[in-house]
Amino acid sequence: MWASLKDGEIDDLNTDFNVVAHEHQRAPQAAAGGRPWTTWLILGGRGAGKTRAGAEWVRRLALEDPRARIALVGETEHDVRSVMIEGVSGLLAIHRRDERLKWLPTLRRVEWANGAVAEIHTAENYEGLRGPQFSAAWCDELAKWRHAEATFDMLQFGLRLGARPRQVITTTPRPIALIKKLIDDPSTALTRAGTIANALNLAPSFVEQVLTRYGGTRLGRQELDGEIIEERADALWTRAGLENCRIDSAPLLSRIVVAIDPPASAKKGADACGMIAAGRDGNGTIYVIEDASIAGATPQAWAAKAVALWRRLKADCLIAEVNQGGDMVAAVIREADREVPVVMKRATRGKYHRAEPVSQLYEQGRVKHVGTFPALEDEMCDFGVDGLSSGRSPDRLDALVWAVAALTFAARPEPRIRIL
Repeated sequence: MWASLKDGEIDDLNTDFNVVAHEHQRAPQAAAGGRPWTTWLILGGRGAGKTRAGAEWVRRLALEDPRARIALVGETEHDVRSVMIEGVSGLLAIHRRDERLKWLPTLRRVEWANGAVAEIHTAENYEGLRGPQFSAAWCDELAKWRHAEATFDMLQFGLRLGARPRQVITTTPRPIALIKKLIDDPSTALTRAGTIANALNLAPSFVEQVLTRYGGTRLGRQELDGEIIEERADALWTRAGLENCRIDSAPLLSRIVVAIDPPASAKKGADACGMIAAGRDGNGTIYVIEDASIAGATPQAWAAKAVALWRRLKADCLIAEVNQGGDMVAAVIREADREVPVVMKRATRGKYHRAEPVSQLYEQGRVKHVGTFPALEDEMCDFGVDGLSSGRSPDRLDALVWAVAALTFAARPEPRIRIL
C-alpha cells in the first residue's frame, strides 16, 4: 500500500489523526454521567501519545473556529516550545503543509491562516494569565508544575470566551491534590493509557529497556503505566524508601523462610493468603525474594502453594500465623506434606506494633527487596496506625513481618517443628 502512494499522500495519511489515533487519544463525547465535559484529563505513561492527543485537539479546534483563542500552558517556556509546538508530536509536526501554521517565537504565539490564535503561558509566570481571555486551553504535564494550583486557578478565570470554553490536560500522573480534584470533578472526562498502548510508535529497544528496568517499580507504575501512586501520611513505609532498598539479585543466603498469613475464609471477597519468602545473608541483611500471596484460594490450595514454594527455594522452614486458623492451619499443611518443618506463630500484639520494628530495619538499610513487589509495596505504603491498608487487612504485609522478624529478632534460629 505505502509503496503505491506519493509523498504528498503519505504526508496526508500521517497527519490524518482519524486514521492513526488510538482510542485513548480521541476526544470523549461526554464526561461521566453523560454531561458535557469542561476538562479532558489524559493521564498516561511516557510515550503513551498524550502530546499528540493534545496537539490534535488544538489543531482541530483552531481549524474549525477562526475565533478560537487558545492558551498553551506548560511548566516553562522551553517546555511549551520544545514539546507542545516544536516537538515531534507538537503543533508544527502534525499540521499539513497547506494548513499554513505560523509560529512566531518573538511574539510567543501561533497563528492559523483563518485567524485562530494560540498563546504561550507558563506555570513559572502564572501571573501572566491575569488579563488574557481564552476559548480553550491545552495544559501539558500539569502534575509537575511548581505552582500547579495557582496557575490552574488563574487559567480558569481566563477561560471565558465562546459558548463553551474547554481545556485539555495531558500529564503523567502524580498524587497531587489538583489531579485528585480534577478526577473527582463531574465535568471532567478522564482517559488513561500506559506506555505500552503506543508501543508501535516507539523504538522497540526503548520499550524493552524501560519495561525491564522500571516495570512494576514505583517510578515505572507512575511513568509507564500512568498510575497515581498514593502516599499515606502515617504510613510506616514510603515509596521513596522502598526504591532505595531495591536490588536486582540476592547474594548467597544462609537461611530462607516462607511465611504465610492464612485467611479465615475462602469465600469471595475474603482476605488473601499472604505468602512471602525471605532470606538472610551472612552479615544479617534480610532479602525479600518472593511474594506468592494468593486470593480466593481454598485452604488446600494455599497450603499446597506454600509447600511448593518451600521446596523450590529449599527454605529452612515454613512460618504460619495461627490466630485465625489454629488447628486447621496445621491440618491442611499436614495434608499437603507431612515432612515440612513448620513454625506456628500466634500474634499477641496489634499489627502496627508488630510491623513498626520491621519498618525500622528498612530505614536502617537492613532489608532489601530483590526485584519489585507492587501489590506488597502498595500495602506497605498504605499501612498506618489503624492496622489497615486501603481499609483491608494487610495480608501480604503480615506475612512479610513474620518472615523478617523470624530472620532478625529471634534469639536463636527458629526450631524446625514437624507436623506429625
